[in-house]
Amino acid sequence: MLTPDHLHASLADPLLDVMNFLNEIAIRFPAAISFAPGRPNEKFYDSRQIATYLDAYQRYLREERGLSEAKVTSLLFQYGRTNGHIGELLARMLEKDEGILVAPESIVVTVGCQEGMFLSLRALFSRPEDVLLVGMPCYIGITGAARLLDITVAPVPEREDGLDLDALEAKVQALRAEGKRPRALYLVADFANPSGRSLPEASRQRLLDLAAREQFLILEDNPYGFFSREGSRKPTLKSMDERQQVIYLGSFSKSAFPGLRLGYAVVDQRVTGKDGKTHLLADEFSKIKSLLTVNTSSLCQAIVGGMLVLNGGGLLEANQEAIRFYKDNMDATLQALERYFPRSEAWARDVTWNVPDGGFFLVMKLPIEVDEALLEESARDFQVLWTPMRYFYLGEGGEHELRLSCSYLTPEQIDVGISRLARHLQKAVTERRSARRALAG
Repeated sequence: MLTPDHLHASLADPLLDVMNFLNEIAIRFPAAISFAPGRPNEKFYDSRQIATYLDAYQRYLREERGLSEAKVTSLLFQYGRTNGHIGELLARMLEKDEGILVAPESIVVTVGCQEGMFLSLRALFSRPEDVLLVGMPCYIGITGAARLLDITVAPVPEREDGLDLDALEAKVQALRAEGKRPRALYLVADFANPSGRSLPEASRQRLLDLAAREQFLILEDNPYGFFSREGSRKPTLKSMDERQQVIYLGSFSKSAFPGLRLGYAVVDQRVTGKDGKTHLLADEFSKIKSLLTVNTSSLCQAIVGGMLVLNGGGLLEANQEAIRFYKDNMDATLQALERYFPRSEAWARDVTWNVPDGGFFLVMKLPIEVDEALLEESARDFQVLWTPMRYFYLGEGGEHELRLSCSYLTPEQIDVGISRLARHLQKAVTERRSARRALAG
């Protein structure tokens, strides 16, 4: 009989139970309007397109790359190159859509962005004193991966305008004073999950300068960068990276569809071997990947390759309808919050929220504690779901906050859902205030 002592310590971490809990409550209340998942909307999907993409990619292989029919068949059906076979197309896409200039050899095609995170952490963190810096609150995928790999994580607070760079610099210096080595910073610079915040352009250059001075790398994760709501898109850190400080992590879950489970890592850093010769860090990623997932699905790569071929080498223009849809959804959410949480009502005066300039998420701050009991009540009695923000913090934080995701719903569902949420929170805030007054009096 196994006991917890026989298993890795991370399996006892409550962090690893978060997704199961959220999935379980969604299954128990299927009629609830859910602001919990960060899923793209399914109105943009058509299964008939998959065959079209596969045909386009095969034509590209035959006509542009000059492959024989036998080689096309082998490429699609057999085990493939560990780093992937669409690197050239991805390099074109990055140049067109993001202004990122990299060689195809520096790109590792991954099984979702999550594998890119694991590869980065396993390759870079070699000593017990190595520390991963993360903005806080933080996407649980990276903190969970670090926990599974026994990597120490050091949180750095966010401000309303993104990561607090003064706090980051102070944290780096404090860690060095303790004998620790800040190895890398994980950051979603555009419309972060869960906060929806973005790093200003001027701060991006300051961050790159700080990373160079303090000698740590940046893991830039950019799943939401297309989906700007206001103003022009900001340059990615990687497009500004002149010193190979940034490992760029990308995904097609939002720009194409999540079922592909396809991502990529741009790893153009150089490694000097014991013989004095240099090679790409991407080659080291390849070694790890070969023993982790062997290679990424050739068919999924072919689908993305076909999408890129049919859309002139990029996906930004192909996503214009989705960009407008998510903008309208965020606008609808913000307008519904203003409508159903009026400042004229005493119960709503201490309820606030941020106003992201893009992406899928925003955060509400409440005058009451946000926990599983409140979520259970919300789902059971008011048929609306959301995510407690405490799940995205290490230790304390987020106790009075919740995350709303507006991507998966229609504007009509958003309006109904926010009205239900308002009724629930009016009841909960009023009851808890009454209880506190009764205890005090």
